Amino acid sequence: MKRLTLIFGIISLIRAYNIDIDSEMGRYFDGIGGLSGGGATSKLLINYPEPQRSQILDYLFKPNFGASLQIIKVEIGGDGQSTEGTEASHMHEPWDENYQRGYEWWILKEAKRRNPDILTYGLPWAWPGWIGNYTQNPFVAIDQTVRYIINWIEAAKRIHGINIDFIGKYIIATAPSRVWNEKTYNNDYIKLLRQTLDIRGLRTRIVTPDGGWSPMAKDVLSDNELAKAVYAIGAHYPGTTSDEDAQRTGKPLWASEDYSTFNNEVGGGCWARILNQNYVNGLMTR
Repeated sequence: MKRLTLIFGIISLIRAYNIDIDSEMGRYFDGIGGLSGGGATSKLLINYPEPQRSQILDYLFKPNFGASLQIIKVEIGGDGQSTEGTEASHMHEPWDENYQRGYEWWILKEAKRRNPDILTYGLPWAWPGWIGNYTQNPFVAIDQTVRYIINWIEAAKRIHGINIDFIGKYIIATAPSRVWNEKTYNNDYIKLLRQTLDIRGLRTRIVTPDGGWSPMAKDVLSDNELAKAVYAIGAHYPGTTSDEDAQRTGKPLWASEDYSTFNNEVGGGCWARILNQNYVNGLMTR
């Protein structure tokens, strides 16, 4: 058994601490990220005057300064109300493509300009009506849905020079009568998306379900093809805990959307507490 002895001298008091370096280490901590999505969370930032706008962006994205975010997650606009507003889709119709719409491209480029190593994450909140042949179900024709997402990922690189590191799964229906927020996913879609990413030579990894731990964790445990397709299991507002099935998958576990106390006086401390509790209690690494 290998042992490492550290000697600490405090005035005349010397203590020896034995650390077993053969014992199992904890999960690697992946970092802390920020989210621009939900229809309007960053909408006004692009209109701020200088130098205030650049100062805010510096506080968010510059390494070793301010928040020093290590991942930036943005909404893939879907022409639908997605909590606080509506973000325009890159494909209003199957024949319509425009990869300059909206402000998320700007956010991504500003983040990358300040930290070229920052990781990027795209996530659809809503879908334009044509996805799913106007049935309000994006999984009626999963080839359409996969093409829609692949087009966005490829355009990010081709037009904006940004590699998308992660793609998520999140569903809000295209009409108020059908709300699937954080509830619905489709394993065939996830598998086809992974296959298509591989065929197109895209190394973007899939995080799913961007909702709760189950039943996704159970499905990953029982479906080898699905397990290969999924990189990480992401939960929203997990309450600092993850369930046993999620841990058994061996996948990275992420709090892929989370929130703490809003308070100008003590909010930072509350945020730090929940981040630490997520890792210690729930084994969540991002």
